[in-house]
Amino acid sequence: MSSGHVKVGVGTRFIYDGQILTVEKMTPTAYGVEVVAVGGGYTHLLSLKMLLDETRSRVIPSLEDTNWIDEEAETAALLLAQLSEAERHAVRERATHVREVLTGFRSGSEELKQLDEPRPQFNPRLPLRDRYEAKAAELGLTRRTVERWGADYQRFGEAGLASSRFVPQMDVDERWLAELMSAMTAAVDQSRPTRSALIRAAFRQCEERYGPGVVPIPPKSTAYRAFTKLNTKIPLYPLSTKRNRDIAGRANQPYGRLVATRPGEYVYLDTTRLDVYAMDPATLRWVNVELTVALDAYSRCVIAFCLTPVSTKAVDAATVLYRCYRPRPAGKSWPDYAVWPEHGIPRCVLIDHEAIERQGDCAGGPATVPETIVVDHGKIYVSEHLTSVCARLGITIQPARVRQPTDKAPVERFFRTLRESLLQYLPGYKGPDLYSRGLNAESHAFYYLDELDDILGEWIATVYHHRPHDGLVEPTLPSAQISPAMMYEHGLARSGYVEVPSDPDLAYEFLKVVPRTIQHYGVEVGRRRYSGAILTKLSQLHSPYSGRFRNKWPVYIDPDDIRYVYIRDPEDRSWHTLEWEHAKALAAPLSDEALRHMRRKAARIYEFVDDLLVLDELLARWQVTAKSSATERRLALRLARQDAQLSGKTQLSDAEQVTQLPSVAAVSPPTDDTVDDTDINDAADDGDAAAVGDDDIDEELDADYGRDSEDYYGNSWEDA
Repeated sequence: MSSGHVKVGVGTRFIYDGQILTVEKMTPTAYGVEVVAVGGGYTHLLSLKMLLDETRSRVIPSLEDTNWIDEEAETAALLLAQLSEAERHAVRERATHVREVLTGFRSGSEELKQLDEPRPQFNPRLPLRDRYEAKAAELGLTRRTVERWGADYQRFGEAGLASSRFVPQMDVDERWLAELMSAMTAAVDQSRPTRSALIRAAFRQCEERYGPGVVPIPPKSTAYRAFTKLNTKIPLYPLSTKRNRDIAGRANQPYGRLVATRPGEYVYLDTTRLDVYAMDPATLRWVNVELTVALDAYSRCVIAFCLTPVSTKAVDAATVLYRCYRPRPAGKSWPDYAVWPEHGIPRCVLIDHEAIERQGDCAGGPATVPETIVVDHGKIYVSEHLTSVCARLGITIQPARVRQPTDKAPVERFFRTLRESLLQYLPGYKGPDLYSRGLNAESHAFYYLDELDDILGEWIATVYHHRPHDGLVEPTLPSAQISPAMMYEHGLARSGYVEVPSDPDLAYEFLKVVPRTIQHYGVEVGRRRYSGAILTKLSQLHSPYSGRFRNKWPVYIDPDDIRYVYIRDPEDRSWHTLEWEHAKALAAPLSDEALRHMRRKAARIYEFVDDLLVLDELLARWQVTAKSSATERRLALRLARQDAQLSGKTQLSDAEQVTQLPSVAAVSPPTDDTVDDTDINDAADDGDAAAVGDDDIDEELDADYGRDSEDYYGNSWEDA
């Protein structure tokens, strides 16, 4: 207990730096009041200001200080603020009754008395006890109740008359509560038990630990109330077990925030499985799709992203960093406001007449060199290739804490925005979880991976980057609505510079490298032959590399586009492109995954298979265009996904958001065109378009490949 106000003078006791001091003398001086205090066998000379410093000392109230306040009581402002209007009116009425008992006047003052005041039974000349009895008889209460009202009013004012001042406490033994908490903690990582099972477990643990009948067992209703109270600390109900585990794993300290001062200072790198099915153009099956994004912490701009089927690999994470240096090109039909100059600096900062007039190449996003990337502990982000390249380029890797998604909250929020603003309006949407999934959602998968990639890129460039973002605030303009593109421009103007690669060819270091020998016909990668003018020079040189590359040359490959590979001249450190012998037969990129699958498929039909035969099969089936019916498009083998070069090949119309995006309109079927499963099966070639969902067992999936039981995606990056 402490007093609202106490007397400080000779004899007053203080707790000062852990010692109890008693004031012996107080002397006024020109610099303040000096105090001589004695305690612990020592005499202290202190200033009164120092003695009253609340951080070092505290007054010990004496018995004469009766105006004490309860330290555990809530403030009067809170007690009155939490009352409803009816409860506040009841408190005012109760206060008028108390004031009439104490003073004879309902207002508490004779100057504000009413015509009939004071009433005879409440005349101030009467004994206080008689007035209490008269008020109790008037209200139909006991005298003790009215006396308690008076005491509370004199001590706390009107706030003392609020019924919410006292919080009822459960009469439960602390040992039983500890055992219940132990049982609830053990159930966090288990399948959810019932409340009664956990309460019975607490009973058994009390008997085993303390003996039968030693710990008082609370009644059933009290036990359930105690469980409900502990459930806020150890959540088990009513959310899903996965969500409860996430809540239980939250940090004990308040959440912090990673504050960026300029674009590129911190970049979040994360992967999520999209809540939409897509059609794999190589296998004609609906597949899950994963999205890897690089999100700038300062502006919330999506610097780069990569869409992959089934699962993401380390090379995909490297591809995202590669695209941070080299943004994907903008679509031909994109509006001017969604297009960035090729150098990545906004037009408001650097006047570029070619970019304004849409001359030359334009980028679909800002070119930003990350200074620090924030990643989780996934294998693709801690691979030796990615960490080594980041060290080479001076990029710092900052791992997030394990099971702490709040460390990457902005990118997690972007995934939710993507689902709510785009994915749920697309065919094949499956919902955020199993309980939100519709009936046969996979059968509605319509878009191929490359089409979904185009739609996603256009939505980011035309909608997300130019829509006001609630998480972007400029302190000097608190009411301004700022979009990610505006924040990026503001960041450049604020910092005065932008990080750019010191070498434009540094992006090649993110590609996968394999050792190969130089033959008279060129180099061979994955049973594909590549050639180029630089090979004539390198074939006459001795390879300066060692280890796995002894007497071999490093060849850099992009698994998303196997038409070209890259090699470096060790003398002048220049990069050179090698072309595949069948590259001219392709008008668009071809992935290594698609070619491997078509090789296995052709091997079941032809006795001798080469890449030219495989390409002939692919090109023959690619003749089915976007003008064909929905059934033919579902059966068509379109080019695989990953390269955004395709986004500029489609003539897009001018419309708005999601269903009106040009990418969506170009590939969407007419509203009256329905697809029947019978038509699909009739049009399928050799049963390749048979409906296979992600819920098939492994034996069924293996049987689809005939005698070749090799897992397609598992070995897609290994050399043949």
